[in-house]
Amino acid sequence: INGAVIPARSDNDTGNNPHNPMYGIHKAGADGELLTLIGSQSSISGANSMAPDSMIDLRAQPTKVDQTSDATGLVDTGQLIGLLSQSDAVAVMESIQRISDQKLYGSTITADDVVKDLISCGYVKAADLADRYGNPGDINPELDCHIKGAGGVFSDDDFNDREFRKTAAIMKLVVNGYAGAGTVTMGGYDYHTGDRSTGEARDLRAGRCIGACLEYAAKRGVPLMVYVYSDGSVFSNGMIDNSAGGGGKGVWTGDNSSTAASFFLVYNPNGQPSLFDSGSDGNNTFQHQQLGWMRSDASVDTAASPAANNVNLLVETVILNYLALHGQDRNEFERLFPMHGLGGAAMMDSLTAFNPIEPSGFITPPDPLDCPVPPPVP
Repeated sequence: INGAVIPARSDNDTGNNPHNPMYGIHKAGADGELLTLIGSQSSISGANSMAPDSMIDLRAQPTKVDQTSDATGLVDTGQLIGLLSQSDAVAVMESIQRISDQKLYGSTITADDVVKDLISCGYVKAADLADRYGNPGDINPELDCHIKGAGGVFSDDDFNDREFRKTAAIMKLVVNGYAGAGTVTMGGYDYHTGDRSTGEARDLRAGRCIGACLEYAAKRGVPLMVYVYSDGSVFSNGMIDNSAGGGGKGVWTGDNSSTAASFFLVYNPNGQPSLFDSGSDGNNTFQHQQLGWMRSDASVDTAASPAANNVNLLVETVILNYLALHGQDRNEFERLFPMHGLGGAAMMDSLTAFNPIEPSGFITPPDPLDCPVPPPVP
């Protein structure tokens, strides 16, 4: 695992920050076998923060997933499978589609053929779901022994926490390629509690969710990029919380959008991602670990990078890095986002954190990843 930090301002306590990069990541190539994007909230971005207006594609609007039933419901074919075998159920659905076609279509094409075609496609899609996912348990995070239980990233007790259940559902779909990208929204991070201990506990909770995604990706043997952003930031006036939970750190006192930053982590099954160094931007290698910088008063230097004072450009920076990890250079970024605001070649190189992760050689562990099937009950 390696990571990079992006010092960047954003407004406090509002969902109006266009923070969410998922539409842009989809445009850059992310897609899933079942659906394109998912998020834990019912919004256009699938999250609390908005997506940049210029990137929104309503055809790819995220599907809400924040619990196990949302995941398994994606492939629910009702009671047909169970009454029939999976193969028989598929045959029935395909037969219904053919019969419907015969009834819907005559010898000529009429104005309402579009509606008829949608009906036909619905049967075909249902048959395809039944064929590939006849058992919704295949995408049930609670039945994945590498997610829940003694050998999983979450214990049975962890699943009493809604944030862990939410994270499990989304990481199951994304890491296994059922969805192209997903957003987990976690609330309660304002820290207006007059102490440090509350914030530390919440940070630990978020960190465990992030760590679970990375550990599950390692168990699956696939790469993963995790981007973390927040609507605004906080500051301390120097008062110390010496409680066990506070750890002798400064008490969070209030909001301060000028001290904000985002970061992303990258897991590579073949070894730690290496920092990018093109030699063309005047930066040394380690300056690619932090894309921009802070002033001596701990505020973001808004002239340090295009992302520092513009959330839209922060999103563009994240997408640039997503493409770079796939070996697609700034020319591909410019092709996909011709109206971008990241500047010329040298600036875009300075905003690139890591060298590409080559897809060749990924070693996905074979059958041991598949949870053992319990023997049938006599």
